[in-house]
Amino acid sequence: MRKALRWLLALTVLIGTLSTAGAATAAGPEATGTTDIKEKLLSVPGMSLVEEKPYTGYRFFVLNYTQPVDHRHPSKGTFQQRITVLHKDEARPTVFFTGGYNVSTTPRRSEPTQIVDGNQVSMEYRFFTPSRPDPADWTKLDIWQAASDQHRIFKALKKIYSEKWVSTGGSKGGMTATYYERFYPRDMDGVVAYVAPNDVVNNEDSAYDRFFATVGTKECRDRLNGVQREALVRREPMEKRYEAYAAENGYTFDTVGSLDKAYEATVLDYVWGFWQYSLLSDCDTIPADAKNATDDDIWSSIDTIAGFSFYTDQGLEPYTPYFYQAGTQLGAPTIVFPHIEKKYIRYGYLPPRNFVPRSIPMKFQPSAMKDVDNWVRHNANQMLYVYGENDPWGAEQFRLGKGAKDSYVFTAPGLNHGANVAGLVADEKALATAKILKWAGVASSAVQSDPAAAKPLAKFDSKLDVRDVEREPTLRP
Repeated sequence: MRKALRWLLALTVLIGTLSTAGAATAAGPEATGTTDIKEKLLSVPGMSLVEEKPYTGYRFFVLNYTQPVDHRHPSKGTFQQRITVLHKDEARPTVFFTGGYNVSTTPRRSEPTQIVDGNQVSMEYRFFTPSRPDPADWTKLDIWQAASDQHRIFKALKKIYSEKWVSTGGSKGGMTATYYERFYPRDMDGVVAYVAPNDVVNNEDSAYDRFFATVGTKECRDRLNGVQREALVRREPMEKRYEAYAAENGYTFDTVGSLDKAYEATVLDYVWGFWQYSLLSDCDTIPADAKNATDDDIWSSIDTIAGFSFYTDQGLEPYTPYFYQAGTQLGAPTIVFPHIEKKYIRYGYLPPRNFVPRSIPMKFQPSAMKDVDNWVRHNANQMLYVYGENDPWGAEQFRLGKGAKDSYVFTAPGLNHGANVAGLVADEKALATAKILKWAGVASSAVQSDPAAAKPLAKFDSKLDVRDVEREPTLRP
């Protein structure tokens, strides 16, 4: 019954949006007779050009696409969603990428795009500026609405890029690719989800505590724990420094509630942030004797890894959509700090409600992640998950059940939140590469008979293929 209802809703959306979201032109790409890719893209109803940027071997477009604010009621308003197209060749497969946040307007190629030597369509997640309805009805920010955004983009561009499609994304983007597959399983020919957290039960986070008890080496953990504890022991002088820092930069703390809360939240993010973005080899940069370290050393280490600017109003504002989703559907981790006496911790890990303006109502939906997890376990088909061994977000990950078909979960040894296929052990790297090529319809006969022969089809490009994980504020996937 639910499946039938979902398809009925999808049909309603398709019929409604054809009439409301594409008034710019009535001619579809197949009806124009043009061979120029820009003209084909702009012939899509609702598509408009922001800019085209040159890049050797490609054409790169920044576009706006008209989307319904509410896919269940497409006549009740629209907004402009920003997307980019890295065009290679209409005869090549297409990779559908999203990071789950803002889209980059600089030409970039995800790992699957390099592997298949294809086109890449990248989507900005709804409600991240400038892709935000005005006025913003926050009840329309949920995983089904976002998946429906992707579905409409795919349906519109499939007429141009008719070869196979593979969706991908890292972290919240990997989550997004999973949710898209759950709600529209017939769209993509494969899914490659990187470092995607899966918080099935929001108030059960012991997996994270077990992770932090064993990650890396004892020496490294002791260094990090020592600096974190010392930052709370020295709270009074450090907060005076924080106050001066905030005044100098014009930072305020209305959303989180106080400088004191912001200070503790930053300090408590410190250990998590290190393992999310750093490697075990980076432990040498952490003060070895925190108790005898200077205030400057403690401040610098915390600020470099966790960032004292983030829990200010100015730091939080761009991420309001994420914290809203974390507090309504995605869930958020809570961990304990056995190395810090209770007298030094006043608030503990704050829930997402503390990072969203009170003017925006929030209510948590515990069934959302349970539904997705159950679907993946029993219905995953041609889905690949890649995690990093030392990434905290991988403590709660997607797992496969008996109903899964041609799907895999791999872990890259020693890697962090930037884990990828290239970082897997040799046999898993070969198998993952071969599967991506197969799902995209470009696997040679040699690869099909022997996955060890699988290699990326496109040469590495140091500008396009940026592999360093983008540094973002911590405790955010």
